[in-house]
Amino acid sequence: MRTPGTIAAVTPATDRWSPSAVLPRLPGLMVGLVVFGIGIALMARAGLGLGPWEVFHQGISFITGLELGTVSILVGIPILAAWWPLGERPGVGTVLNILFIGTATNVAMSMLPTAVGLPAQLAMLLGGVGTIAIGSGLYLASDLGPGPRDGLMTGLHVRFGWSIRRARTSIELLVLLAGFLLGGTIGLGTVVFALAIGPLVQVSLRVFDREGRVSRRRRAAMEARGVVGE
Repeated sequence: MRTPGTIAAVTPATDRWSPSAVLPRLPGLMVGLVVFGIGIALMARAGLGLGPWEVFHQGISFITGLELGTVSILVGIPILAAWWPLGERPGVGTVLNILFIGTATNVAMSMLPTAVGLPAQLAMLLGGVGTIAIGSGLYLASDLGPGPRDGLMTGLHVRFGWSIRRARTSIELLVLLAGFLLGGTIGLGTVVFALAIGPLVQVSLRVFDREGRVSRRRRAAMEARGVVGE
């Protein structure tokens, strides 16, 4: 849950741990992660359905009694471990993603009321989707490492030559089905999220990543590994 247009070269992935690269981008990264977590909480309190991964987390939450954000943190750890055979490597942003989005979700869930009535539910749902998009743009623009779930998608893309669309669709359908079977909430919010989040994140990324770091890093990585296309 990433970059701008005038930098001459894409920074090596190892620089995602370098203090000189991390410190200037850390504030945007942290704000993005917290905003992202608040967006998830808004969607959860709307009660109209969640995005695929959150449906999965919510289903586990219902069964285990753990808070939604705590489940997100715990699920992120084995997903990150699955990166290594796929050739993906984390950055500071990856580790902070696991910790801070889930924590922000828990805190926001404890403070937000449950929406009552369809108008309030719709307002909270749309606010949640928009908030997640803003958080994504801020987080991605820091270019300090993808989130564990994004890294899984791009790892499959690079390792097996799957298109990004195929990798993302396959993963999200699988976790959506699993979450539904576990009792997670699927509804209007799930559809709105699926249709709106991509375009909204693109707009958000243009705002926060004016130098184009993210798109250039992605192209450079694909060209280095001989992978072409979406």
